[in-house]
Amino acid sequence: MASTADFKNGLCLEMNNDIWSIVEFQHVKPGKGAAFVRTKLKSLKTGKTLDKTFNAGEKVTTARVEKRPHQFIYKDDMGFNFMDTNTFEQILIQESLIERPELLKEGQEVDILIHDETETPLSVELPPFVELMITYTEPGIKGDTATNALKPATLETGATVMVPLFVDQDTMIKVDTRDGSYSERVK
Repeated sequence: MASTADFKNGLCLEMNNDIWSIVEFQHVKPGKGAAFVRTKLKSLKTGKTLDKTFNAGEKVTTARVEKRPHQFIYKDDMGFNFMDTNTFEQILIQESLIERPELLKEGQEVDILIHDETETPLSVELPPFVELMITYTEPGIKGDTATNALKPATLETGATVMVPLFVDQDTMIKVDTRDGSYSERVK
């Protein structure tokens, strides 16, 4: 059990037969009336978000979850296969539990959030940035660099991102996994 004073981003709660992660929260003390905590929760089973208000000092049930390092091995008809880097056990995860599966490259390290009591995987967290090779993009046109123009580029995983005109084919780039956007060239 925890109270609203223990809230922090990433804390997992058990409510309505589901596990919810706190995305953001705000303590509010109005001039008149009792204090309360406004939260934005994300379901780890369905991915839906929910805005919920708790009274200050209210008790909530916390879920025991653990982040375990895994390595992406391969994708097949059943889903995505990962290997625990500590025990070398393999685990199969459905695509719906992965935030941006198109940015996964074989051999890539990820963190899998696992519910301690049931040992079920809840979500797969990619690192904030991944380095991928551009397999195809149109060449940039000389003299067309006065604006911040972007062009589509296909990555080695099959994903498509928008890149600046000066980025060429066979270039390693860094991609932000939070929004799937181009970050920078890798030197």
